[in-house]
Amino acid sequence: MRVTRRGQAPWKRFGFGGHPAPTEPEPTGLHSLPRPVAVVVGAGGVLGAAHVGVGYALEKRGFVPDMIIGTSVGALNGAIAAAHPDRAAPWLDHVWTQLRRREVYPLGYLSSRTSIFTDRGLRRLIARAGLPERIEQLAVPFTAVAMDLVTGAPVLLDSGDLESALLASAAIPGVLPPVERGGRTLVDGGVVAYVPVLAAQQAGAASVVVVATGPETSPLRPVDPRRRAGAVASRAGLLLLRHQIERDLHEVSRHLPTVVLPTGIETWPAPWDFRHSQRLIGTASDTAGRFLDGLRVSGPGLYRVDPAASVPLGGATTSSTLEAGL
Repeated sequence: MRVTRRGQAPWKRFGFGGHPAPTEPEPTGLHSLPRPVAVVVGAGGVLGAAHVGVGYALEKRGFVPDMIIGTSVGALNGAIAAAHPDRAAPWLDHVWTQLRRREVYPLGYLSSRTSIFTDRGLRRLIARAGLPERIEQLAVPFTAVAMDLVTGAPVLLDSGDLESALLASAAIPGVLPPVERGGRTLVDGGVVAYVPVLAAQQAGAASVVVVATGPETSPLRPVDPRRRAGAVASRAGLLLLRHQIERDLHEVSRHLPTVVLPTGIETWPAPWDFRHSQRLIGTASDTAGRFLDGLRVSGPGLYRVDPAASVPLGGATTSSTLEAGL
């Protein structure tokens, strides 16, 4: 009896009547990513509304990650997504479109000498989110990233009290109070891991989907800020964050497929202005959705929109560009 090269009898490749047996179609897009897949949700403060739009795009396509890692506002949005992995976007949409600055950063309530604002507004927001008490009780494994204020090391909070983990990850130094947890003083993880892809790799992810916002994650435009001190400081801070983000993305993408979802937002609001949430959500949802529909993944590399592409963002031929060899 003749057998095939892989030891398979010829008729095993056919159905009844000698016709080829039906085969399952090859998965495409996010569903072709090797498991476990980690969704990484970056920092960004008020710009976190764009996370919600990307969440809509992911939920519409039936994608549920195997783990979620978040920093700062990305930790809060990520924890809610981990609690309700198939229906978080509508709830977050309602929260973000109703949110105002005084609810998150209430004036006139100095909690201590360590911060300008109290965290009571953030505590109320967390309490209304319908989250469990402990991280282990979330439906999807979750990690909040904070920074040890003494050593400067990133701290991965993947077990224990959920509220304190979220407060620590979002504790903007000097703006919101540090959090004492496990004998350490913790502050905003965005200082050391603005887009915590390294934490996803450390957690055992086989591929990564990045949800990031803000001008520091977009192609830089040439700007000459020399005439104003504030502009100089702002530009330097943006460059610092961008360098950190690009370094970490390139490092992880050398080993894992790393998909960076675009938001399509070119005009970002001021850090304290919550009035633009609806625009951020809508734009990010449409842009990320078009990108996902054209995504093709083939091994480790950095998959994101090519800013030099000559066709519109999300076009079938350029919606995902592999930066190989990184």
